[in-house]
Formats: sequence, structure tokens, C-alpha cells
Amino acid sequence: MTAGGGAMTAGGGAVGSGGGAVGPDESVRPGGEVRRVGEGALLVELPGTAEVAALYGWLREQREAGALGEVEELVPAARTVLLDGVADVDAVARLLRTARPATAETARGPLLEVPTVYDGADLAEVAALWGVSAEAAVRIHTEPEYTVAFCGFAPGFGYLTGLPARYDVPRRATPRSSVPAGSVALAGSYTGVYPRSSPGGWQLIGRTALPLWDADREPPALLAPGVRVRFTARRA
Repeated sequence: MTAGGGAMTAGGGAVGSGGGAVGPDESVRPGGEVRRVGEGALLVELPGTAEVAALYGWLREQREAGALGEVEELVPAARTVLLDGVADVDAVARLLRTARPATAETARGPLLEVPTVYDGADLAEVAALWGVSAEAAVRIHTEPEYTVAFCGFAPGFGYLTGLPARYDVPRRATPRSSVPAGSVALAGSYTGVYPRSSPGGWQLIGRTALPLWDADREPPALLAPGVRVRFTARRA
């Protein structure tokens, strides 16, 4: 089933709840599919976050150039990009059929520095999983430039990619009932920063005083898809 309730056709295409069909050849990259969701939306399914980032950047450029017509929202996720409020669904679906954005061409967003005190409750455990000292774990985490792949879970919470796959860590077996705002944490291949206090099962490695979410600020969230992030170690 598609997100909008449509069913897959025998040939691999999708029929949205609005009755329109998008054929199996309408892939953005090998392994990707375009599915119609209701009357005015398209959902593109992709192999992973690298392909999502490439397509999202390409779509932003196309929208700014006026090539998409009216599209109200572009919403990336872990393996999908949703185009919502699409005025001409068929035309955009045809454009997506020929799109082949390369990951190397992903648009670079603004750079945000996140000053971080690395004294998290799980830092020693993460260092042990990586087979290094706590000091080395801090160096490993501050070395890459990260990118916000997508947002979710809570307003202002971004899922950041950038750490090599060998540093993936599992979520905690037992989530905490309360994680302090500003906590810098790891789960799977992602780094995240909790914008407000909330329950959570990620591994806590540090904290930042940077206000990532402020409803009175425009925009309220500092982290948005495409934003680049550098974590810098600070003393407590």
C-alpha cells in the first residue's frame, strides 16, 4: 500500500487513492519509485538517505527555477521525498521520470556550528563500542561535517548524517523517560540534538546550549533539511 492508501499494480506501478497511475519506469534513480498520494501529492521512494538528499536538493533547485509549477511542500524522510500541494501532478511525475540527480550534486546548505560539551551519560559506552578512549570518541565525532537529512520526532529535531558507517551505534535497550534539552545523541547512523526535554532512547554523548527551536524566531528551527553542521568541543 502507498502512503495515501493506493495499491501496487501488477507491473510494479502504483495507483493512488485519487485513481491516477504512475508506471514502474518512473524512477528517480535505480530502485526508486514515484507514487501518487491522493489528489495533489507525490511520494518518491528511494534506496537511502544519500539518494533522498540528492533528490531533495535537485527538487529545491527546480522549484526555485519554476520548473515544478506550484508545489507547496517538499518533505524528505529517511527513504522518501513527499511533494505536497502539487498543482499539476501529472507534469511533475513526468519530470521525476527523467530526473537523475547525482549525490555529488546535492545542494549545499548553510553551515551551523554547534558548540558541544562532551560529557554525556553514554559517552564511555559509545567509546567502548568504537574501541577507543572517550577523548578519541570526541575527536571522531567532531571531525566530520554533518548534513541534516530530514527532520521529525519533535519540532526542530534533525537527523544528521556524516559519521562513517563503522561508527553506527544501537539505541539504548531501555529508553530514558526524560532527556534534557540540548542533548547531543547518537542512534544507528544518525546524530541528533534534542531541541526540548522529552523521552528518548538515543545514546547521549554531550550537550549544547544552542537553542535549536524557538517558536518566537523566524524560522523557529535552526536545523532544516540540507543544513550543514559542525560540532565543536567546548569545556564545561
